[in-house]
Amino acid sequence: MDFQQAHPNPANEVMTHRLVTVRARTEALCTPLEIEDYCIQAITAVSPPKWHLAHTTWFLETFILLPFSPGYRVFDKTYGHLFNSYYETAGTFFPQQQRGLLSRPTVADIYRYRAHVDEAMQVLLKNLPQQSEHDIFTRLELGIEHEIQHQELLLMDVKYNFSINPLFPAYRQTATDLTSDTPEMTWFEYSGGIVEIGHDGSTFSFDNERPRYKTLLNDYCLGSRLISNKEYLAFIMDKGYQRAELWLSDGWQTINTHKWLAPLYWHKEGTNYQQFTLSGIKPLNLNEPVAHLSYYEADAYARWSGKRLPTEAEWEHAASSQPVTGNFLESGTLHPQAAVKHGITQLYGDLWEWTQSAYSSYPGFDPLPGTLGEYNGKFMSNQMVLRGGCCATANDHIRASYRNFFRPADRWMFSGLRLAGDTK
Repeated sequence: MDFQQAHPNPANEVMTHRLVTVRARTEALCTPLEIEDYCIQAITAVSPPKWHLAHTTWFLETFILLPFSPGYRVFDKTYGHLFNSYYETAGTFFPQQQRGLLSRPTVADIYRYRAHVDEAMQVLLKNLPQQSEHDIFTRLELGIEHEIQHQELLLMDVKYNFSINPLFPAYRQTATDLTSDTPEMTWFEYSGGIVEIGHDGSTFSFDNERPRYKTLLNDYCLGSRLISNKEYLAFIMDKGYQRAELWLSDGWQTINTHKWLAPLYWHKEGTNYQQFTLSGIKPLNLNEPVAHLSYYEADAYARWSGKRLPTEAEWEHAASSQPVTGNFLESGTLHPQAAVKHGITQLYGDLWEWTQSAYSSYPGFDPLPGTLGEYNGKFMSNQMVLRGGCCATANDHIRASYRNFFRPADRWMFSGLRLAGDTK
């Protein structure tokens, strides 16, 4: 087998550094956790931190080391079953709803597993088989971005897991936003016509962002910022959760079945609300954007306000002209912050923004080959698209074409809303 060793490959060095950096960040995000916190799974939708640590490692082992590193020694054969998430063609997997029942392997075992795979990855990247270099880099880039996705999921899951504890524990203390006022909502108009959306393929993207294609937009407008807690509170005070005419049928059934009367993590104390955050329980800051809404709640609020949610094409068309800057994971706030400037703002960071677009394939969609084709395409049913990233998203992970997706009743993720309207 031919290997590349004689001349350093700059692309290899960059990728190797990024892998090491991202893997270290995952473990750093677990530093505030106590050992008991690693195993909690409060609902089926979330996973224990220990599982995230193991699954992201299983991904590298399964899709890179096993096919491309002939001398690789599997750390533990049972892990393939325990930490496969949903890849039917990769073998069996342990039931998602029971992940929190696994006291073994221990947290220490999982960290040893990570070290074992990390060492093997370094050996492989220093001795790249020439005929497989492209395939390895392609899968490695996907594996790195996959782990970044799980860093965000880990934080969202920890927040939910902590929220059911009556002690309201803090994951870690972060600075409190002291903004005294929210800029007035203004409206930005965009001309319609034939526009292009989607990723052009020049850099990394997930398969669900491709191919770039043309679509027709009518003239439309977007709100200048995310909807605030104060604005959403007005919806609640106007009996928004009791008015069936504001809700989609499934949404009305959902809020009544679960007895929702406010966003997730809001707690009413007398006539005031508090909000659970990753820094513990805090008084509700009326200037911050309203967070942890389901699609149903976002849609009902938009209908109540006389507006609507944007389509994903409208959102991307507007966001493509804006720099990818905002309140991301790197800021360390781990909480959405109030808008502080006029003009179109908060398109990136703070909160994922619900769109009215169902998650489906673009014309000409071509999923990744083999088992990796299960990464995105199989979920293109009964889910809605969100755009823009959030306060737990890494800055270098997001782009205008990035498509996130969740079920319309989900709300444990960092989700909010921006209003849109038709230009007459």
